[in-house]
Amino acid sequence: MMTSTSETPLRPAQASPGEALIQMRQLRKVYRKRNEEFLAVSDVSMDIHEGDMVSLVGPSGCGKSTLLKILAGLHEHDGGTLQIGGPNNVFNPGRDVGMVFQQPVLLKWRTILDNVLLPADILGLNKKAATARAHELLDMVGLTGFADKLPYELSGGMQQRAAIARALIHDPKLVLMDEPFGALDALTREKMNLEMLRIWGETKKTFVVVTHSIQEAVFLGTHCAVLTAGPARMADFFAIDLPTPRHLLLKTQNEFGEYVRRIYDLLGVD
Repeated sequence: MMTSTSETPLRPAQASPGEALIQMRQLRKVYRKRNEEFLAVSDVSMDIHEGDMVSLVGPSGCGKSTLLKILAGLHEHDGGTLQIGGPNNVFNPGRDVGMVFQQPVLLKWRTILDNVLLPADILGLNKKAATARAHELLDMVGLTGFADKLPYELSGGMQQRAAIARALIHDPKLVLMDEPFGALDALTREKMNLEMLRIWGETKKTFVVVTHSIQEAVFLGTHCAVLTAGPARMADFFAIDLPTPRHLLLKTQNEFGEYVRRIYDLLGVD
């Protein structure tokens, strides 16, 4: 069953002790086409610990999505260092990453249940166990009773809930989300922010979320990485210490506004 959309439980905004799950130091990415080079990411450093919810915010074209693709193992970096996992925490991007995109990207000929099961099918996971897990995830994201529906029978927000369940079906260590609610209307987007915090709190996964919305970055994150205009350079990386549980009225409070103003200042927005 879905919880109330007025507030959602949230763990304290502080990094976990010990070794970071992700360590970046002066990360750099260059795209090459013929004899030309385009510097997409120039200098990004941060530590992300297990259970963090990290918001990546910055102008369009600043390299946020590129950084996400590097974390997903889809692109190699060209400079600096990146370590994911560690000696006692082996990390396999193909198995340990779940992805959520701006559009749900559901296969229109597969039921919602079969869409959620797609990564399990690709990875060859046990069908019976995966199906049971898929039903649990559909319940968790508020889609009880919709397993046999086709994507066109669901609203945009419901389709995105299915996409989140799909990203979790193979029990990844890291969930990467690229503008997951950018295509939704404002009210649905706010409700989905609350739902995502609830899901994150229940799964205890590590999330990295790309957003263009400064308010969304502050509302969602235990930590926020602010990237400058491309090529992406780290302007700041800081913890967001706001009261919990978080609710939408938090956005009207002074302490929330202080974080928003801090990001505006970093991005040079008057």
